[in-house]
Amino acid sequence: MSIAAYKRTITETESPRQIERRVLSRVTAELERFGPEFDRSETSTEKLALLAGGLNDALWRNQRVWMALQSDLAQPGNQLPPALRAGLISLASWVGTHSNGIFKGKNRVQPLIDINKTIIRALEGNPLQVME
Repeated sequence: MSIAAYKRTITETESPRQIERRVLSRVTAELERFGPEFDRSETSTEKLALLAGGLNDALWRNQRVWMALQSDLAQPGNQLPPALRAGLISLASWVGTHSNGIFKGKNRVQPLIDINKTIIRALEGNPLQVME
């Protein structure tokens, strides 16, 4: 099956909300693979090794997801309530700024994981179930 046919099958069987949840779940799992060790690291050498070992790619993929969400939220035809759209756009901006701090070794990864999990739960229809 070609990539185009695969993508068409996905869009025909999943709602946009399900696709967003699936993509966000995937990048969150990547962050969880590296985040706890990065957050416990005490030296810049350890942090750089984790970034080079895959965390950098996971952070970049997470940022790309949030940039895509931000772009979609900014579209005039977006159906979400304006206050929710504004809050999510602000959150997307925060994700970019926080990620840049991680690249510099100054921020922790766990807040990104927590935010993603909260959004995933909201996409599943559980917006009030915040963090476990």
